[in-house]
Amino acid sequence: MDEVECVVVGAGVVGLAVARALAVAGREVVILEAEDAIGTHTSSRNSEVIHAGIYYPKGSLKARACVEGRRLLYAYCEAHGVPIRRCGKLIVATSEGQIGELKEIQRKARENGVADVVEISAAEAMRLEPALHCVAALHSPSTGIIDSHALMLAYLGDAEDAGAMLGLRSSLVGVLLKEGKFELKVTGADPVRCHILVNSAGIRAPSVAALIEGFPRERIPPEYYAKGNYYSLAGRPPFSRLVYPVPEPGGLGVHVTLDLAGQARFGPDVEWVERPDYTVDPRRAERFYAAIRRYWPALSDGALAPGYAGIRPKISGPREPAADFLIQGPAEHGVPGLVNLFGIESPGLTASLALADDVAARLKD
Repeated sequence: MDEVECVVVGAGVVGLAVARALAVAGREVVILEAEDAIGTHTSSRNSEVIHAGIYYPKGSLKARACVEGRRLLYAYCEAHGVPIRRCGKLIVATSEGQIGELKEIQRKARENGVADVVEISAAEAMRLEPALHCVAALHSPSTGIIDSHALMLAYLGDAEDAGAMLGLRSSLVGVLLKEGKFELKVTGADPVRCHILVNSAGIRAPSVAALIEGFPRERIPPEYYAKGNYYSLAGRPPFSRLVYPVPEPGGLGVHVTLDLAGQARFGPDVEWVERPDYTVDPRRAERFYAAIRRYWPALSDGALAPGYAGIRPKISGPREPAADFLIQGPAEHGVPGLVNLFGIESPGLTASLALADDVAARLKD
C-alpha cells in the first residue's frame, strides 16, 4: 500500500492553496480531485472578486481571513504574474430607507480594519459612474477582480515545484483510521495511507467528513446548496467599477461585476436547491431586470443572456443566520492529523492564502 505524509481532498482554490502551503513547508503532499480538472465547481463559478473584508462580523474567521487574505493575495498575484485589477467597488443605496444599512456596512468595515471604505454622496457616486442611480454610496478602493483559473494554476505550480502530486478523477469513497494513520479508499486506485488528511472538498466537505469511519457525526455540519445564477450583458458595460446593492438574505444582492476583458455580468441571485445543478434558466432573468434597474435605470429589455451558475457551500439553511467559515483541527474534534474546512463560500477565494496558513499552523506539530 502506498503511503504519503499528507493528502488534501479537493483541488479548488482553497485546497490548492493548502497543498501549496504544506508542500512549501517541506511536507510530502498528494492532492485528490474527483473531477477531471482543477477548480470545476465553486472556484470557477463565482464573481472572481477580491473582496476588501467589508461585510463580515467583527472577529469572525471570514473577516480576519478576508482582510489578511486580500493583503497576501495582491502581493502574491503581483509577484507571480496572476492577472488582477484594483477597479474598486461602489455599494449603493437606492432609497432613503437603505442609508442606515450603508452606515452599518461602513461600521463593520472599520471594525474589521478596512479603513479606506468611505461614504460618498449620490452626486459623487454618479460622477464616478454616470449611468448609476443612487441616493448614497460607499466607495471601496481595495476591491478588485482576478483571473481565478490563473490563480489556481499558480498555486498548483508552486505546489508541484515543491514536490506535490495531483490525482484527477480520484474520488474518495472511504476512510479508515488504523494505527494513527488514515487509510483512503480511492476510485480506480489502490488504497493510500497518510498521516495528515485535509478535507477541502467545498460543497461536498460534509459528505467527505462522513466517509471517515468513527468520526463524530455531531461534528459534521449540514450540507446546503445555495445556487447563484449569473447573466451576461450584451454590449459594452456602462460601468468601470463593480456596483453592489445593499446585501440581501443569503448573498450580496444582484450586483454588476466586470471581468478582466471588460465584459459585465450580473448576479448572483440566491436559489436554494436540493442538489448541485449548474443550468441557468433564461426565465429567471426577468427577476434581474427590476433589481438592476434600481441602480441602473437605463438597462434595456433583452440585454441579459444566461451566463453560468455556481453553488455556495452553505452550512446554514435558508432561514438561518449566515454561518462563519468552520475549520476543525485536532484541537476541535480530537482526531490527530485531520483538518476539515466547512462552509468555505465567499470570500473564500480572497481568503485562500490566509486559510492555507491557518491549516498549516494547525498541523505544525
